[in-house]
Amino acid sequence: MEQINVIIKQEKGRIDKVLSDLLKDHSRSQIQQWLKDQNVTVNGEVTRSNYKVKENDEISINVPEPEELDVQAENIPIEIVYEDDDVLVINKPQGMVVHPSAGHQDGTLVNALLYHIKDLSSINGIIRPGIVHRIDKDTSGLLMVAKNDKAHIALAEQLKDKTSLRKYIALVHGEISHDKGEINAPIGRSKNDRKMQAVIEGGKPAVTHFEVLERFDDFTLVQLQLETGRTHQIRVHMKYIGFPVAGDPLYGPRKTLKGKGQFLHAEMLGFKHPTTGQMMVFEAPLPDLFEKTLDQLRNND
Repeated sequence: MEQINVIIKQEKGRIDKVLSDLLKDHSRSQIQQWLKDQNVTVNGEVTRSNYKVKENDEISINVPEPEELDVQAENIPIEIVYEDDDVLVINKPQGMVVHPSAGHQDGTLVNALLYHIKDLSSINGIIRPGIVHRIDKDTSGLLMVAKNDKAHIALAEQLKDKTSLRKYIALVHGEISHDKGEINAPIGRSKNDRKMQAVIEGGKPAVTHFEVLERFDDFTLVQLQLETGRTHQIRVHMKYIGFPVAGDPLYGPRKTLKGKGQFLHAEMLGFKHPTTGQMMVFEAPLPDLFEKTLDQLRNND
């Protein structure tokens, strides 16, 4: 078991924040977990995350050995758009769950990553190795994966600081009359259905920008840019303004178009490389079914 030792000099504040500032290779959530698991002592005494550090405090952290991942590697084909020693960019197909959960123990992107990739970051624990952010099962497109903890922290900070680029293409119900818009409405868990999110008072801030690309009879094709990354954000926001994503089984009318799940695609992903600092931008074309559906709508007009 690795031990990290720190002596407080001029630092002030809660121990979890102070340690996350001092230990750049470890996230605040990881440090909070160590505190919760009683792996952190101050002057020989176990402490909590709200402890306020004092000058000359001697802090020791017993870093537990990584847990063996109880998820099976599976030889599932995945489209790797980009790979180096720090990051991967994956073009996830519609229908693939990102990480294992109750009812989805296999066939996930994580199962595939464990087969194809030797090293993945450990920050998100044994079930989500390398996963910096996720997209829904029935949303296709680009997501970034970290191959080490340093890269994971850097990429997660960009998401938090809103400096990463994430653009989506969606086919929505109805004809949006204005060409551009911004949806600024807080999102939280629905009080009526625990499986759903909703725009609610007191929810977490959520901002989505959209631009109309093409209009059809009863449908509109839009490009959306996320400023925040709440669960189901695009799906919730488009329903909120009266233009739910086509095919969305939770937030829109079902089976209005042929296909499984919502017509939502993570088209563009951009971030600063965690080592070089170079801005990298990737694009993924629409899936075949999405393109065929658009062609059919054009022919019907």
